[in-house]
Amino acid sequence: MSRSDEPPTNEPFLFFATAAKGTEPAIRDELRELGFRGVRADRGGVHFRGALSEGFRACLWSRSAVRVLLLLAEIEAPDGEALYEGVRDIDWSQVLDDKRTLAVRAFAKDSALTHTQFIAQKTKDAVVDQLRDRTGARPDVDRDDPDVLLFVHLSHDRASVYLDMSGEALHRRGYRQSTVEAPLKESLAAAILRLSGWDRERPLVDPMCGSGTLVIEAAMWARGIAPGLSRERFGFERWRSFGEDEQRIVRLLREEARSRAASGLRPPAAAARAANTGPPIWGFDVDRTAVDAARANARSAGLDLRIDQRSVDALEPFATPGHVIVNPPYGERLPGDAPLYASMAAAFRRMTGHRVAVLAGSPAAERALPRRPDKMQIVYNGPLPCRLIMADIP
Repeated sequence: MSRSDEPPTNEPFLFFATAAKGTEPAIRDELRELGFRGVRADRGGVHFRGALSEGFRACLWSRSAVRVLLLLAEIEAPDGEALYEGVRDIDWSQVLDDKRTLAVRAFAKDSALTHTQFIAQKTKDAVVDQLRDRTGARPDVDRDDPDVLLFVHLSHDRASVYLDMSGEALHRRGYRQSTVEAPLKESLAAAILRLSGWDRERPLVDPMCGSGTLVIEAAMWARGIAPGLSRERFGFERWRSFGEDEQRIVRLLREEARSRAASGLRPPAAAARAANTGPPIWGFDVDRTAVDAARANARSAGLDLRIDQRSVDALEPFATPGHVIVNPPYGERLPGDAPLYASMAAAFRRMTGHRVAVLAGSPAAERALPRRPDKMQIVYNGPLPCRLIMADIP
């Protein structure tokens, strides 16, 4: 994308990988590990830069990002007219025509323009007016499943206009066939795994695995399976400019990802080979419905995981130092009580030489950790602030 009346350049594009609040460090480290350039964490996400194909690659490989956005322009927008003129100055014919649909989402803070619906409307008007004046036709609006989704972030009277590359949010991997109440989003589970300090080498167990999201994400990460590999298409594949060259690039990226998944080779290419089976990863839950859901989801993800029905009291150490990770029930969403947390703490005390990580959604849930945490990270599960607390059991 370029502004109208400006020649195309070879300058790299600027991208922004959006984050669940508190998970920005996980996405930063993930993108650096994947070999992206110019990686810089910011509030709400992580910046990076590169050729357009790097945006394609990020959509395919990022486990923790919610969306990948392409920055189109930054506009001085002290009022609605300035916003309209700035958006209209972008060449929209590269991604849109009258056969494609459009939607706009807006956010604003510390600016003269505060009404997000007005900001979205002005942006939409500028886009469709430009295309109608150029071609005599305009795209329709589809708020639910648009071909082109725009984000406008307005801060201190300056608007950043982004083009969404993802389409559906990236947490929708496609493997979740069954759920239980209050499942973690896949991208949040992936971020929690990284933030918890798991190294993809130690054995891992989730003794309250629910529908299996944490153990499935752990296995996919350990085995080098690209999280976007099962997606039928991304948002960028619906743009007008997505032609034969772009199709070839994405086809090669997917072929490489399939090859890595088959071999167990982790990105980037210089990384060491790991066995395709990865370390032992085990999930269990006291609820039969949850166990059935977790097994179905693991099969859908192409994974052969051990998932059993048993209570947290059955937790025993691995033969070698391992990792325990758990998202226990808490009062905001699921019933939790003091006896349950006491049972968890007793079980965790037996895990000598293991790291225990608990996503605590309430102060009461922190009782599940048998000792003071060595580390803590605030992350948000939707609107709910949680504390990811971690301790190495001596």
